[in-house]
Amino acid sequence: MINQQIATELAVQIWQVNAAIKLLDEGSTVPFIARYRKEVTGVLDDTQLRTLEERLGYLRELNTRRATILDSIEKQAKLSPQLAALINAAESKTRLEDLYLPYKTKRRTKAQIAIEAGLLPLADAILQDPTLDPEHIAKGFLNAELQINQLKDALDGAKQILMERFSLSADLLAELRHMGWQDGQWQSQVVEGKQQEGSKFQDYFEFKEALKTIPSHRALAILRGRNEGFLQATIVWSEHDHLPYESKVASYWCIKDQGRAADKWLNEVVRWTWRVKLASQLETALISRVREASEDSAIGVFANNLKDLLLAAPAGDKVTLGLDPGLRTGVKAVIVDPTGKLLKTETIFPHVPHNKWHAALALVVHWCQTYQVQLVAIGNGTGSRETDKLVKEAQAKLGAAAPQRIIVSEAGASIYSASALAAAEFPDLDVSYRGAVSIARRLQDPLAELVKIEPKAIGVGQYQHDVSQVQLTRKLDNVVEDCVNNVGVDLNTASAPLLQRVAGLNKTMAENIVFYRDINGAFNNRKQLLKVARLGDKAFEQSAGFLRIRGGDNPLDGTSVHPEAYGLVGQLAGQLNLSVAELMGSEQLKQISVKELHNQGFGEHTLQDLLNELQKPGRDPRPEFRMAKLTDGVESIKQLTLGAIMEGTISNVTNFGAFVDIGVHQDGLVHISALSHQYVKDPHDLVKAGEIVKVKVMQIDVPRKRIGLTMRLSDELPTHDAPSSSNRPPPSKVQTNQSPKGQHNAKSQQPLGSMAQKLKDAQAQVKK
Repeated sequence: MINQQIATELAVQIWQVNAAIKLLDEGSTVPFIARYRKEVTGVLDDTQLRTLEERLGYLRELNTRRATILDSIEKQAKLSPQLAALINAAESKTRLEDLYLPYKTKRRTKAQIAIEAGLLPLADAILQDPTLDPEHIAKGFLNAELQINQLKDALDGAKQILMERFSLSADLLAELRHMGWQDGQWQSQVVEGKQQEGSKFQDYFEFKEALKTIPSHRALAILRGRNEGFLQATIVWSEHDHLPYESKVASYWCIKDQGRAADKWLNEVVRWTWRVKLASQLETALISRVREASEDSAIGVFANNLKDLLLAAPAGDKVTLGLDPGLRTGVKAVIVDPTGKLLKTETIFPHVPHNKWHAALALVVHWCQTYQVQLVAIGNGTGSRETDKLVKEAQAKLGAAAPQRIIVSEAGASIYSASALAAAEFPDLDVSYRGAVSIARRLQDPLAELVKIEPKAIGVGQYQHDVSQVQLTRKLDNVVEDCVNNVGVDLNTASAPLLQRVAGLNKTMAENIVFYRDINGAFNNRKQLLKVARLGDKAFEQSAGFLRIRGGDNPLDGTSVHPEAYGLVGQLAGQLNLSVAELMGSEQLKQISVKELHNQGFGEHTLQDLLNELQKPGRDPRPEFRMAKLTDGVESIKQLTLGAIMEGTISNVTNFGAFVDIGVHQDGLVHISALSHQYVKDPHDLVKAGEIVKVKVMQIDVPRKRIGLTMRLSDELPTHDAPSSSNRPPPSKVQTNQSPKGQHNAKSQQPLGSMAQKLKDAQAQVKK
């Protein structure tokens, strides 16, 4: 049943799902299955396999909970065949819990007290026959011993019984939730007296938007504002407020106002059920749905950005000077060799208040000459552009031997420098220098260095601190694992944190690999992995294809060819009268068709991958390295000019646009409507973190440090009658109920005079 459901959701064949689940249950990893078991699963890719793995876990948890609920109700002797069928058919945890609600062990309610007082027959009688006079029939239920002394006591007890019954119907709850999702609007207001303190949430001081369309960043902003005590958030149910919902409750229980004796009383019960029980219950459920959907979206945004950042182009194995800029505390300088090994550390003080410019310049020139520095990585924090100017001057003195200078994001470098991992790697090195090492190494190879930093600290998320940390961590860990295995890892230079991300390996195995390497020297072949403590046959099978050995005994160890295919490659080389080394990269490979190899025990897709790898052995799938050319003389937001066309690097992509680092210590925002002349549904379809783009400056708000940019370079500047965000008073109400086309469709060519409003609505959403 689970397998078929997953197959339907993924729109694939049941046999593909069966095969994938079997492999997962046997201990195979997603990267291994996606790369080396394509025929077994019918070429399910890593994205499909991740979704399959996630749904499998959810549905198995659902089945475990289902069994627990069935057992609990059966022990209460209340499990009917009809109820069991409904529980077995439940496809979500929400539906399952709705069905279980009437049978949950709960505190003693007013309804239970009324039942104990013998009022259940009264409630049933009135509900089943509204022609009965409630007060007349209630006379027969007076009981002084049970404190039912008046007719009001009896009728109140009956009302409590029906209210609880009405509020526990699984089918009714589902219908009400559907109505609420379709019609409800989320309204927020500022908490009285919190206007100044909560000014960062001013966009939501008077705000209303449909539940089903509110974007994740706005929903998470409201939730944060509510949690911090600055906003009140409630659901407005419909144009007629609660009346349609009361009507739905009445209709479900066949309650109609036909002038019968009990109709008025029953409708009063319905009203109280809605106001006392269902309204708050439904509001909680709907806000939870908004939060869950928003969290899923935010986690997806973070995952996409992280993937793009991890797969950014490496500058390569070059001697690198890493500079962590600072003013009063100086610029921390380190030099690392092509493998990332630390060679030198020193602090220079070129900037205010020390102003030792010439001494610092002389040292930079000396280092570049002495160590033959090829790259200079400059952190993008305080003092970055000033330090960039220093290096530019050094380049002029060095002439043709000058290294390339690049400004690098230092997000997370301070986290790494203070971590136990950094302390273990550099026990005698000052914390401030560790950050500079991280900056230098992430230029050489972003993937190898960024895996040492907790993904949440890298700074490419959207409200990452407001979402489920368990789900976020699991998602980001999967992204890191997929990226690492997609690129491959050098077995002889990789750190333990990088190795533990390889399919089939864990922290202990990774540390044991490094220990073995330290004791025995570099690995000469993949088979030596089996000598590593705790690394058995299964771990070898899963990991070997993703581990590379350069210049080892077997040239295939430097490729993604799995050891299980070495025999086939040897046969192929023999048929062509070539050695394996000669075969790799040979033009003769282009003349071989997959069909010629089809009888070798490998599937067509695996064989094609094999030929592709042999043609370009050890190819890095990441793009060629490029750097943004920042505008000289523009180092702060105050030096920006409207209409200037600049080059920058995309630092973060959100649902509402992309942030671009143009070298002024404050990223500018390209709103989704300014990304392209064509309609853009999702910014991730067009741009990605780390990409170099050209932008035009459309809005500058110095007091609030906001910059509006456009990638539509032909856009005209805002007209004078469209005030900039620096002088426009805060609006009394944020306009948000626009259709996607009204909001983003470039065909309407909205003047970017409205960019300030978009900035105010969008840029305030991201906490970087």
